[in-house]
Amino acid sequence: MIDVLTALLIESLIPIILIVAVVAFFSRAIRIVPQANAGVVERLGRYSRTLEAGLNLIIPFIDKLRPLIDLRERVVSFPPQPVITSDNLVVQIDTVVYYQVTNPKSALYEIEDFVMGIEQITITTLRNVVGGIDLEQALTSRETINAALRGVLDDATGKWGVRVNRVEIKSIEPPETVKVAMEMQMRAEREKRATVLTAEGQKQSQILVAEGSRQSDILNAEGQAKAQILRAEAEAKAVKQVFNAVKDAELDEAMLAYRYLEQLPLMAQGDANKVWIIPGELSGAMEKLAQAFSPQK
Repeated sequence: MIDVLTALLIESLIPIILIVAVVAFFSRAIRIVPQANAGVVERLGRYSRTLEAGLNLIIPFIDKLRPLIDLRERVVSFPPQPVITSDNLVVQIDTVVYYQVTNPKSALYEIEDFVMGIEQITITTLRNVVGGIDLEQALTSRETINAALRGVLDDATGKWGVRVNRVEIKSIEPPETVKVAMEMQMRAEREKRATVLTAEGQKQSQILVAEGSRQSDILNAEGQAKAQILRAEAEAKAVKQVFNAVKDAELDEAMLAYRYLEQLPLMAQGDANKVWIIPGELSGAMEKLAQAFSPQK
């Protein structure tokens, strides 16, 4: 009876065991690789193929899937490194590298840790490049240093299946003593620039004041000249009117002399009148006028 029950139990477990085995087989055989990733498959310890994104099948217990490799561009920031310039100054340089895996097989088998390799090559190249220039050139030639770093890294990492897209220098920190000296120099330059600007402003202000004064003097002189001309024209017009009136009135010589004497004070008020010319005809009239006002003998 027991043997029968055991046989029945075994017969009932066999399908379950088969189902579990099939599920386990397919669960190990099916591999899903996410987008922008790649998987390296080793068969019996040797490289077999590279799995791309999507659904993939491998042979369980024979094929082994290595950890997935990210194919996206990645950024790694290296800690500041001490570098000696050509003028024997120690500067701290902080770098950032943008890289991307292009060949998962080479990245896995050609080097143990390509990130560490990139860091060491970056440090060595920095010391070679910056060691040949002085501090001033190092501070102002970042693009040149970046280009040199990228060229060396491209040559070295190509066989690793890694492409270096960009190399950026985040900061270059000179020694504290140099920082103090640079700050003093910058302050002196700012003060010098401020002094020059102030002097230029004062010079320009003086030029504008002088120009304004000159224009004012010119306008005043032109105004005075025009005023004198107008006064002279008015006086000439007045004299002309007097003579026309005398002529029209047909006055005798005595009356003419008397009218002329009346106009003399008005004519004397003009600035343009410096010399008076008395016509000869009026001389005789004035003599007669004097005789008329003199007492009779």
